[in-house]
Amino acid sequence: MQAFFPKELQEGLASALTAQGRKKSRLKVVAGGASYPVLRLWGEGLSIGAEHSTHLRGLVDVYDGARHILQCLIVASEVDGGELICAFKRATLVLDHPALDYVRAEDAPAGYLPRA
Repeated sequence: MQAFFPKELQEGLASALTAQGRKKSRLKVVAGGASYPVLRLWGEGLSIGAEHSTHLRGLVDVYDGARHILQCLIVASEVDGGELICAFKRATLVLDHPALDYVRAEDAPAGYLPRA
């Protein structure tokens, strides 16, 4: 069964869905000092509202609230249906500890106590 809706109703539904996505999302992209709410995030890219920007390229940071979670290199962006779809070349997780240059043994001590 197919349903046909008037164009005004389709546009209203689309705008309501994007508004709902903006309310739910805590994710934001920070690029060049500007911050944009993220509508969707997947493994190879993300999308933001086209009303915020029509072109986004380069190194950006992705935050979940106040927590920095990703640093991404955006290589391509295009507007599709009111969303700016951005494709990553790389997306690096931001860690809260430095990277190890060696494999840490599972039974290694957490720290050493000084001699008494």
